[in-house]
Parts: sequence; C-alpha cells; structure tokens
Amino acid sequence: MFTGLVECVGTVSRLQGRSPLRVTIQSTMNTSEVALGDSVAINGCCLTVVEKSKDSMTFEAATETMDRTTIARLQVAEEVNLERALRVGDRLGGHLVSGHVDAVGHVGVCEMRGSMLWVGVEVPDSVSRITVARGSITLNGVSLTVNDVDKSMIFVGLIPHTREVTTLKTLQIGQAINVEADMLGRYVEKLLATRQTPVSTGLTEQYLKDKGFA
Repeated sequence: MFTGLVECVGTVSRLQGRSPLRVTIQSTMNTSEVALGDSVAINGCCLTVVEKSKDSMTFEAATETMDRTTIARLQVAEEVNLERALRVGDRLGGHLVSGHVDAVGHVGVCEMRGSMLWVGVEVPDSVSRITVARGSITLNGVSLTVNDVDKSMIFVGLIPHTREVTTLKTLQIGQAINVEADMLGRYVEKLLATRQTPVSTGLTEQYLKDKGFA
C-alpha cells in the first residue's frame, strides 16, 4: 500500500531480459532502509526489490505487469517516480494507493494556466466511470485531486511543487502514463452491482403466496 507521495525521482540505469524484465534504478533513496523483497512503486507500479546496492535497486516485471503498465516502455536514462510502501503509523498525506495500475492513459491536454500545469489524460471507461471531480487519481504514482471529468478525459492541475519533485514536469501530448483510479470508486461500483443483482431465496412463488408474502 502506498500514498502517492513520491519520495524521490530515480533514473533507469539498466534493462535486462524480457520475461521477466529486470529493471535497475539509481536514486538518492537510502537503500540501507530497503530490504530484499520490499515493495517499491515505480511510476505507480508496485514491484519487488530483488537486488540492491548502495545507490541502486533492481526489480523484476512479469508479463502481466508489462502488458498493463508502461514498464515495458522504459528506456535507459529515463527518470521515474519512486515511493516505498506505506508503514503502519505513517502520515497518509495523499490517498490510499495500491500500486496496481488500472490502465495506461494518454496525455491529451498539457498547458500552463498561470503557475499551474493543466493536464488532461484520456482513460478507458473502466476508469472514468468511477472517477469523480474533487476525488483522487494516481498518475505515474503521483496522488492528485481530480479537477474535472469529461467523458473519457480526466483533468488535474499540477502546482509548481508537484512538478518540481516528480517526473510530471516533463509530460507531453500523447505520452503514455500509468493510471490508478481511487480504490473507493472500485468498491462502490462493485457494491452497487451486487445490490442490483436479484438474490435467489430458493423459495417458490406459490410458497410465498401461501404464507402471505406475495
């Protein structure tokens, strides 16, 4: 579990193999506080540390991860957002983020409005239908407040601080980006779908009539 508050920006230093893909990332993160087997979110995608050194960590991404996220598109020297898993007792400054990417979105709007960068990301219906204005969304591992939802486009505003401490400052039109919807939306959708499904009682209509219930 994560919060969507990026700890630092790392740089991809090595890519090996394909299935699984081994990704080595250099960063300023204190790896002495990271154990093998720990979870770290890379651009919002939860991966397991399989190897580490003083200034780098190596992860393995399986086929499912590469199919559903942008991890397979990483390039050497590319910067990525990093966040270690939430510890019990930590401040929850962003929102609850699972690190399980729902979809790959694409930047459709990217323009400065005063000091704010206005960004619109086109997402699948499975994400847009459970996303609400003033709710939460995670873009490349960054917890953001949704400013507006217009059909398949989700809009957010990036303040200078967010751009400074994450990779979102380099967003470009058409860029693929990892998107995780607010998990509360997923649970509400599931609950409503369950409530709309008739529940079979195993009692016949005639039995209910005989007992005065129908």
